Amino acid sequence: MGMAASQARFLGLTARMNNIEYEGQQINQQRTALSNKSASYYSDLLGMSVPTAPSVEEYTQTVYTFNDGALTNQITSLIADNANPGTYKVSYIKNWTDDFSIVAASPSIITKNDAGTEFKIGATKLYKLNKKDDNNINAADYAKTARDDEYWQSLSDDQRKNLLKEEKAYLDLLRNTYGANADFYVRYVQNTSTGEYEAVFYNEKDIKPTGGTGGPVYDERNNTQSFVPAYKVGSAQRVEEIKGVAGCELEQDSTGRYINIKIDGKTYALSTNTVTDQDAYEDAMNQYEYDKALYDQSIEEINAKIEIIQAEDKNLELRLKQLDTEHNAVSNEKDAVEKVIEKAVEGGFKTFG
Repeated sequence: MGMAASQARFLGLTARMNNIEYEGQQINQQRTALSNKSASYYSDLLGMSVPTAPSVEEYTQTVYTFNDGALTNQITSLIADNANPGTYKVSYIKNWTDDFSIVAASPSIITKNDAGTEFKIGATKLYKLNKKDDNNINAADYAKTARDDEYWQSLSDDQRKNLLKEEKAYLDLLRNTYGANADFYVRYVQNTSTGEYEAVFYNEKDIKPTGGTGGPVYDERNNTQSFVPAYKVGSAQRVEEIKGVAGCELEQDSTGRYINIKIDGKTYALSTNTVTDQDAYEDAMNQYEYDKALYDQSIEEINAKIEIIQAEDKNLELRLKQLDTEHNAVSNEKDAVEKVIEKAVEGGFKTFG
């Protein structure tokens, strides 16, 4: 190899080494960036809060109840009464069954006459509930000609008079629920098992045409197009909350459980029940399942990103090893060419020495 060729080869190898070193620096920078990104993802993993499943105990509480005659009372709050040391302010809920309540009955299709002044269910005519109080009921009101339904005709005059009083009580009860000016129709339905008659009520606004919007709709055969709601007297659960009764006294047993309560001078035995708010617990469990799904999804996404980074880093590492091998080869060749040049220079100096 001539001197010029050796020098050209040396310069080419030098340039190649510079390129290899530059590419290696670039790869190292990329690997550093990937390492920083990977560290950030691992930091995210460490910073994530693992959802915790709710415990039933969190939604379970001890409930104290006491009976006052037919009423069951559940204590909702016990607060120390600072104005009366050693006593408490007590709030509780009274629960009882009201046997004289308005409850839903089976709805019916109503049929009207052309004028819209009379109404029937099947062949049974509906009558307006009596509005008169006891003092204003007279013989004409309960005369045999006053009604023509089967139940009315089966009653004596005294029984009819009592029925009119009952109807006034029914109307007052219905108006307490549906408005002071509400009027109601009634029919009496015989119980096939007992043979007794039961009053069934219909709100006038649900059956009487108004001639405008909002009233009942009748078809061409004078039947209501939908079932009309009905009501009857029955049993219903009632709830009343009593708040902040002051000066109440409590007695505990050796375990600290309350066993007696004294309210307004009367002492009642306390019963202890453990109650779980199942709806709240299920809501919390549903929220946990949702949060857990999001958490698992986030973990999977971050792990997938880390795997991609690791794969990219592995490729860069392999390329770096290739460059290192190539760098060593070029370096060795460069050293050899450099020695050739040095010998050529030394030979030149001897020739001209």
